[in-house]
Amino acid sequence: MHAGPPSARLPALMHTLSLRAPTHRARDTRSPECPGPRCSPPPDGHLRAQGNLEAVGWKTDPESSSVHHPSITSQSPTIASRPCAAPMSFTQLIVHRPVLRDAFLALRCALLLVPWLFHLLLADLCLSALLPLSTAFPNLTYDVASRIAESVWRGVQQICVDRNNARICITGDELPQGESAVVVANHVEWADFYLIQALAIRAGMLGRCRWFAKRQLKWVPFLGWGLWAMGMPLVSRKWTQDRQEMERLFRRVGLRPLWLISYSEATRYTAAKHAETVEWCRANNRPVPRHTLYPRTKGFVATVQNLRLTPHVKAVYDVTLAYADKGSFMVAPSFIQTLYQPHLDRRYKLHVDVRRYEISSLPETDDELASWLETRWVEKGQKLEAMRETLERGESWK
Repeated sequence: MHAGPPSARLPALMHTLSLRAPTHRARDTRSPECPGPRCSPPPDGHLRAQGNLEAVGWKTDPESSSVHHPSITSQSPTIASRPCAAPMSFTQLIVHRPVLRDAFLALRCALLLVPWLFHLLLADLCLSALLPLSTAFPNLTYDVASRIAESVWRGVQQICVDRNNARICITGDELPQGESAVVVANHVEWADFYLIQALAIRAGMLGRCRWFAKRQLKWVPFLGWGLWAMGMPLVSRKWTQDRQEMERLFRRVGLRPLWLISYSEATRYTAAKHAETVEWCRANNRPVPRHTLYPRTKGFVATVQNLRLTPHVKAVYDVTLAYADKGSFMVAPSFIQTLYQPHLDRRYKLHVDVRRYEISSLPETDDELASWLETRWVEKGQKLEAMRETLERGESWK
């Protein structure tokens, strides 16, 4: 009756169990930690069946509710219950589900950005309303426009620095509070303005920043309208076309406090553009910059020669911007990343160094001023190369 190995008798035993076990409605005894199938204690019929199984050599484990026979290996079929899997937390779902992660980041970005865009729209409307008053009350409208501009720029700075944890390291000279100056900087990415704004906030000049911006930006929704309404100089980077815009700007400066900010290279740094710069410098017997492009000198010379005549513009600030994406030098976060990616400090290094030069100490002639700017760019390249070597050694920037 009991001939054959236990594994061969398994189907017959299971059939016997199914006949003997009474059918009933199991009450739900799931614990809150177990979201799996219903689990119920065994009824009396199952206990009798368990005794029959043990009588023929089968072993039962009350803790795991499994049944096995010593002669059956791990490859043999067993009767076992499936353990309940622990539920995943919301954070784990976000980390392990790329679609959910991207959706969460997009929603987070919208919650941060939409209020700022609405603020920018209101600021544009207010600035536009001030334009008819600028002729009769130039100083008053400039001060009010600067206050409005400061609220806008501080808002986007907070998204990058406070909400997305960008860490901006500032080194160099201490800048006097409220001092008007000409600011020149190398240009790497859209993120550059966060670094310069960090300097302006420290010096109390955020609302007084006026940037040389590309003329094409005036067609960008929200931003372009705001730049025009704030009185930003919008230029084409061609001196013959920009001379009139520059003269208009200098006439309006008067004694108003400002930082007049220019990316002297006129475009963002790329490897291809740097190769073109190296070729041009060698053909024209100019110093070859490292990690930067050759600076455009005409706009700088015109700016210094005009603003040095105003008594309140005291200095030129030479600003060097540097980035690192972990081990990759001069790789900056994109503008979109600064708006939606949290914990930027875990991936990116953002560094700004500033040197202050008294405007009265600069050369007098146009040619000498152009050479002065070239020299600053050579020094800037040397400084960036030293930072690259420091990064390569695994040391921190100071």
